[in-house]
This record gives sequence, structure tokens and C-alpha cells, in this order.
Amino acid sequence: MTRLSHAPSRPPERTRSCPLAHRITPTPIATSRNVLSTAIALMCLSHLPASAADTAPARAEPSLREVVISASRADAFSDDQPMSLDVLNQADIERGLVTDIRAAADALPNVSVPRGPSRFAITGVANNTGRDGNAGFSIRGLGGNRVLMMVDGIRVPHSYIFGGNAFGRDYVSMDLVKRIEVLRGPSSALYGSDGLAGLVNIITPEPADFLRTQADGRKAVGGRVSATWTGDNRGLALAGTVAGQAREDLDWLVTASGRQGHGHSTLGTVDTPDTRRTTANPQDDTDQALLAKLVYRPGGGQKHVLTAEHVGKRSDINLLSSRSTLPLSGTPAVMAGAILDERAHNRAERDRLTWEANVPVNSALADTVHTLLGVQRAHARQTGWSDRNTLSDRERDTTYSERTWQASVQAMRAVDLGQGWLRTVTYGLDHQRMDVRNLYTGINPLAPEVFPLKRFPDTRESGTALYAQGEWQNDSIHITPGLRWDHFNVNVLSQGGFYPPAKLPARSLAGSALSPKLGVLYTVAPGWRVFGQYAGGFRAPNAAQVNGYFENAAEQVVIVPNPDLKPEKSRSVEVGVRGRTGSLSVDAAVFASQFSNLIVENSFVSGTGTAADPKRFQTVNTEKARIHGFELKARQALGQWGGGQWSLPLSYGWARGTNSLTGKPLNSIEPAKLTVGLDVHTATWSVQAVARHHAAKTADDIDSPGLIKAPKTQITTPAATTLDVLGQWRITPAMRLNVGLYNLTNRKYWLWSDVRGLDAATPVADAYTQPGRHLHVSLVFDF
Repeated sequence: MTRLSHAPSRPPERTRSCPLAHRITPTPIATSRNVLSTAIALMCLSHLPASAADTAPARAEPSLREVVISASRADAFSDDQPMSLDVLNQADIERGLVTDIRAAADALPNVSVPRGPSRFAITGVANNTGRDGNAGFSIRGLGGNRVLMMVDGIRVPHSYIFGGNAFGRDYVSMDLVKRIEVLRGPSSALYGSDGLAGLVNIITPEPADFLRTQADGRKAVGGRVSATWTGDNRGLALAGTVAGQAREDLDWLVTASGRQGHGHSTLGTVDTPDTRRTTANPQDDTDQALLAKLVYRPGGGQKHVLTAEHVGKRSDINLLSSRSTLPLSGTPAVMAGAILDERAHNRAERDRLTWEANVPVNSALADTVHTLLGVQRAHARQTGWSDRNTLSDRERDTTYSERTWQASVQAMRAVDLGQGWLRTVTYGLDHQRMDVRNLYTGINPLAPEVFPLKRFPDTRESGTALYAQGEWQNDSIHITPGLRWDHFNVNVLSQGGFYPPAKLPARSLAGSALSPKLGVLYTVAPGWRVFGQYAGGFRAPNAAQVNGYFENAAEQVVIVPNPDLKPEKSRSVEVGVRGRTGSLSVDAAVFASQFSNLIVENSFVSGTGTAADPKRFQTVNTEKARIHGFELKARQALGQWGGGQWSLPLSYGWARGTNSLTGKPLNSIEPAKLTVGLDVHTATWSVQAVARHHAAKTADDIDSPGLIKAPKTQITTPAATTLDVLGQWRITPAMRLNVGLYNLTNRKYWLWSDVRGLDAATPVADAYTQPGRHLHVSLVFDF
């Protein structure tokens, strides 16, 4: 979507008091109080009278209002939404040198993307650390499949983890991205299953984005080329886009990109080819992406968009960190099974074809109708080979695939109710069907398994939903109620390859869920609004959770299906304030969420570990949880000095989570993160210094037995502050050089999401450190 401009608002009157100071209640911990006090002080700066030393205020310029689609499933101004959300537009992505989804989350409070180092194991003790790469978004303490990810409204494939295999959700190329919209809190009232904790909607560009001119005209042909170097993985990327007008009513676009890189560096110094290694394993990564679009406008306000997209990612990894230390030692059994060499190859591909249409109908039931039809195929394969000392070598070849059909019809009707009130109703029907398959094969299986086999049967997951959302608004208030009803099915398509070896045939499951929401936004003063929202979310069980099966005769362990699983549910309340004045922009919110029927995979249920009574594990609905927290985003304009416009951006996120049944902390909660910057902009260049502070993850905030078996304890992470410097030089109006120097002080630090499950006594903790000082550079040219 384009960003629209509106007339500049009237500058606020300057007083000696801050109108926000009495409206925000600090969080109960000292750190949060200090940060919040600082933020309020910064906000108040914009309301103090100017001193004689102040420079003359800059001439008022029209402000730009961000348009989003995810908050209401239709174009709407982000500031008008009664909820917390973030938008990264194309300029943010370019200036921030955002090359993957993990970098996209860096500056967003209470948002993260886990990524461990590639230190997984092909055989032996199950270990999948780092095999899923950028695993997917976590919002307010919950991640994985509990966050709904979409590209242009089409769902991104799920993650799947079993044993030494982990399939992540990074089926995205940033070279194809125009905008990222992040909705915090449950989003099921509009989008259904998986919107338990939030929504990330990734928007790709259209031809018009490259055909506009500065004079609001249109070019016949336009586009962009770019080259990027990333120092943390010694990566090089090339991308190019060409768009044009085939005729007055038909535009087209083609984008192609390629990336090559290596394993992300660490601040480890041990470079031995064995388990003592703390430097990154040798790794070669290759990414390729292609996007093609046709946009047809036959007249009468109609718009039809046909999109084809391909994303392919490959990694070849030499697992030096798996090799046994030479000379070999230990018992004869240990020496016989010693790993002499271990290598892995990971491949993931996603292909989609979609057709979208917006058609004005101007009837009593709808002003416009929006339809979406899409088909998507995702296929991931992970292979590995182990050379053992005297025991037989092992090979593992695992595939996971999803083929999805998605369709929706949505209508919108707006009515002027008079006396300044406008009512808008959005309602529609969604249907999706996904065929999920897996295959596990190789050489030298563990008894009693025989290759090939399936960990869960071929399954069709489908869902049908009806939803409606209303909006009542005037100049001061915006009320948004909504309700969605979903019916879901997990249908077994075939028992082939699953039963046997499973002792019992797989079973199907069906259920339904209601997801409500109610949002209110109220203007309390010019430029200041308060908002509140109550929202519900749910996530249906998936095929692997319902019918997953595994048996290990050596350890007398069995994982059994559970066809009685219920959907996970969430209920969340948030209250916030949003301010937009001549020099200050601020968003702050507090939230509290309740989660029930949380699905815990492979939970111990019975058994003594003997042949007659093996230990039985099962995926069950056992947990309830509470998560609460606070978020702040602000930008204070500091005025002009030295020919540049100076500003101070700030963001802060803090959350705490508790298992309601045990009273123990939730391990998925990230420590607090504070980001403070200093921006300078001129007509030809800009520079931004960014300090990021990651709070410590201490032992009293960790349920250590929930992550690692006693007597071992979970590693903690100390607090750390890093400094980045980013700059852009606009060489010509069409050419830009972007440079970023990251971790300027070469600070050694760890992120909690990357070390969960790591033994505190490990001698290779440095293998999990973040990259040291490194450089990113990109050159972008528009034509």
C-alpha cells in the first residue's frame, strides 16, 4: 500500500506540564520505572517553552500517515486502529539494512526471531539446534505456530520439529518485501487459527510502486537494482526489479534475487574440528527468489492482481562440532560409535500462485467485494550423513511438505449515519485446505523402526470460517467489535507408512472455536488518543500433534498419538495511549493475556522404562499461562542543527509470564529490550546511532527443569548493550549507498532465544554468542 499524506495538524500549545505524566502507570519493577520515567521526560520536552538557545523551529511539513491492511482486512490508517501494531515500510527495510526476518524484529519491542548456531546432530542424542535457521516470529513471549505468518494474505507454512530435525518458517526473501505489518495480541477474530499471540503479514510490491514519478505521474518502465554485502556471514546478494505498463489498464512486474552466504560468525575462539569448537561450522547458504505480478484495471474501480512467487533456500553444513575429539578415548562402546565426520544438507522451497480482486458492487449489502484464491506448495528436505568409527555409518533423509488451497470472499459496506457518525461493516467467508506429508528414511534405523516410515500419517487440515467486524466512528471515538466462528478438521488421508509400525491406526479430529474482539479508540486532546482492546485467539492442533508416533526399543520409550486434543485459546486485554504532535510521536501500551489448553508436546504420562512397561510420552493440553507486560515506542524531534534535522527514537518492551498451574516462569519470555537512537537527516545523507540494551535472563526467571534434565541447570544470559551506526548517502536522487557498522564495541553477548535448553556447565557457550563487529553495505539504484 502507498502512504497517503494529509494536511499538517495544528502545532500544540507549549505549557510547563506534560499531559501524559498522569495517564501512564509505571510497571512494578525498578528497571521499567526508570525507563518509563525517562520516556515521559522526553515526551515532556516537546511541551516546554523554547529557550533563547533554541534554534528556530523548522517549517511545518505535511506528515505521512501509514496505511495498513492487516488490522481490519482493508486499507486503513494505522493510527486509527485500537490496537498495538508495527509497520516496517520499504524505506525502513532499506535504511536498516534488513536482510532477513530476524533483522526485521531487532527494533520492535517484545518481538524476536530465534536463531541458534548450526550445532545439531544427525544421529545419537537428539539435537536440532539451529537446523531451523530463522525459526519464526515470537510476539509477547509466544512464537512458533502460535504466531500467524502470511505473505500477501497467504499463510506461511508451519514449523515442524522432531528429534534431530527442525523445519522453520523462514520461507521469505526480503528482496521481495515491500512492507511488514506486525499485529500484537490475538488476531483470530479476523484471521482464525494460529493467531494466538499475534500476526505478521508480509506485503510484496506492485508495479505502481516503481512506475510513479515525483510529479505524481507514471513512467512506462521503472524498477530497481541492488547489491548487498553482509559481514556477519560474508554474504553477497543481488536483486533486480523491472516493472512496466503493457497498456493503460495492465501493469506488470518481475523481481529476481540471489544470495550466497556462510554460517553466521560468533565470538568464539576455539577453531578445532571437534566438539570443543566454538567458531561457526563451515556452511554454504544459497537463496533464490522470484516474484511476478500482473495488475489489471478494467475500469469501474475494479482491480485484479495475479501473483506468482518462488522462494528457495539451501544450506550445506560441515558439522565439525559433532566430531569426536582425537585421540579417541572412553569405553569400547563409546569409541565404536565415535563420530569421525558428519555433514548435512537442508533445502526448503515455497511456490505460490494467487489471484486477488477488488470489485465495486454498490449494492445495499456491500460497496466493494474482495476475493482471494491461492494455491501454495512448500517442500523441505533435510539430509545428513554420519561416519562412525567402527559402527555402521548412518544416513537420515527427512521431508516435510504442505500443499495449501486458500479462498476467501469479503464484503465491505460503509454508511453515513449522520451527525458525524460513520458505520463500516466488513464480513466474509474463509476456507482453507492443507495436505501435510512427511517421510523419514535413510540407512541404519534404530530398532524397532524400519525405513521408510512416517512420523504422522498423510493428513488434510482444513478450516471454514465466518467473520464480521463493525466500525462505528466520528471525530473523537472509534468503536470496533468483531466475531469469528471457525470449524476445523484434521483428517487422516492414509495409514500407509504409519500403521504399522504404529501400534494403532491414526484417528481424525474436528472442532470449532469462537474468537471475539472489541476495540475502542478515543481522542482525549488534539493529537492524543487512548485505546483499549479485548481480543480472543485460538490455534487448532496439527497433524503431528494429534497422531505423532515414535518408538525406541533401546531406551524403552514410546510417543503415542492423542486424538482428543483441544484447540489452544487466548484472551487478551490491552490499554494504551497514542500521541502525535508537531515534534513528538509516542505509542505506549500495557497488556495482560490468559492462555488455556496450551499444547505441550511429548509430555511424560506413564511408564517405568521397561520392556513390559515403557515410558509413554504424549502431546497433551496441560498448561495454562498468564503473560503481562508493557511496550513503548517514541520519537522526539530535537530540531535543526548543523544543517541536519535531529531526532531521538526510542523503544522498550518488557514482559513476564507464569505457568498458572505450577507458578513457575514461562521460559519463552524474552528479557526486556531497550533501543535508543540518535538520528540526523539532511537532504543528501542521514546517520543513525543505535544503542540496544538486552536485560539479563536470571535463574529466578527460568523454569530450569522445564528445559533441561536435573541435576543440570539452564544457562543464564547476562545483560548486554551494543552500539550500531547506520548511514545513507543519496549519491543522486536515484542512487543510494547504505552502510551499517554493527556491534561497534565488539561486545560478546548472548540472546536468550538462542540458548534455551543449553546446559549452564557447557564448555562451548561461546559458540552461541552473537556476531562481533561487522559491516553491512548496500547500493540501491532506481530507474
